[in-house]
Amino acid sequence: MTRRLLAALASAAVATTLVVGVPATAQAATPDATPPAAAGEDAVRQAEYWLDDYGIAEAWQTTRGAGVKIAIIDTGIGRGPSEFDGAVAAGTDVSGVGSSDGRTPVGAVDADHGSWVASLAAGRGTGPETGVIGVAPEAQLLAVSVGFGSSATRSFADQIVDAIHWSVDNGADVINMSLTTNVPDWPESWDEAFQYAFDHDVVIVVAAGNRGSGTTRVGAPATIPGVLTVGGVDRAGKASVDASTQGITIGVTAPSEELVGVSPDGNVVSWDGTSGAAPIVAGIAALVRAAHPDLDADNVINRIVKTAHSVGADPADKLQYGFGLVDAAAAVSASVASVDANPMGSLKDWVRLYRRAQSQPQPSESAPSVEVPPLPKADTVTRASSPLLPDRDTVLYGTLPLTLLTAAAILVALGVTAAVRRIRLASRTPSR
Repeated sequence: MTRRLLAALASAAVATTLVVGVPATAQAATPDATPPAAAGEDAVRQAEYWLDDYGIAEAWQTTRGAGVKIAIIDTGIGRGPSEFDGAVAAGTDVSGVGSSDGRTPVGAVDADHGSWVASLAAGRGTGPETGVIGVAPEAQLLAVSVGFGSSATRSFADQIVDAIHWSVDNGADVINMSLTTNVPDWPESWDEAFQYAFDHDVVIVVAAGNRGSGTTRVGAPATIPGVLTVGGVDRAGKASVDASTQGITIGVTAPSEELVGVSPDGNVVSWDGTSGAAPIVAGIAALVRAAHPDLDADNVINRIVKTAHSVGADPADKLQYGFGLVDAAAAVSASVASVDANPMGSLKDWVRLYRRAQSQPQPSESAPSVEVPPLPKADTVTRASSPLLPDRDTVLYGTLPLTLLTAAAILVALGVTAAVRRIRLASRTPSR
């Protein structure tokens, strides 16, 4: 059956301060906006210009991603489109309102978003040369449905934690997150969840966000060290004005304008946004993992960023392009020296440097009773004395008797003196 390229209109879904943001606003497409297909060529497949322009078709000569699982943490992957036949290996819902297999689209506004994203990553097409085909068309998908704002019964932060854990535990090799919070900080609970993925050798690819939906600079999770953040460019390879943003954490850039995607009802839409750039890079990561199964996640990311085509030398270019435009063929086949660290940084080091240690109160144990011996009797206090001053005994037995004897002697001496004087006076008196 002939497929039509339909127009779609979706606005950024606001969840308090959280936005599904990266769907941005899908641009209306008209039949005239679709590149004319050559005779016998499918118009949808012709519209996927990135397959040739970014080395994806060339990389398919080596691998199509068989054996790799890509988790799509988004609004769910629809059951209807034939592009997903045999593509979805498993799924779950963390929003509290979706179906247990993650195949029921969640959200009143952006419910189609997860299907668009999944089709770019690993769509199977509708035939060998028809329909939307993903970058890694032989990879398997894991559908994790997330709700935003009023479309969920659980907090967004908790949903992301559970979504990452489930994806890792169910064998994800690559996780795609085409969403943003529009703020640079993230909940502390995400520290553990993202580190859990890194510790289990999973590549996490995240969209940078779009100016057109209010993201003037990258927001979490695109600010988390260790994730591969993807910016967007137009068809000419220039940084997109509305369908991208800027920031020091952008790793590489990929097409974010004039994209196509499959809706849950099977219709094909034209849309813009780094929501689409991210799954293109997630698909490339799947190709690299399939071609080099011995490489760990750090070296998969390193191959993607080291083989990207640098754009400009101005520091402002780095903020918009990161390491440059992705090249799938080079990422898969080029000779790239191995590394022992993630070129996008270490979340573990960041947490150690910038998170405050959370001190938990420790229960106090009662101290055992201790027998305290009685104190000894106090020593008799001896008054301090000077050797120059008489003490009690000296006064009583020395000074006092001596004083009395001296006084008596003085009295005797005075008496004797008086007597002698009288005798002399008497001897001088003439006799009659």
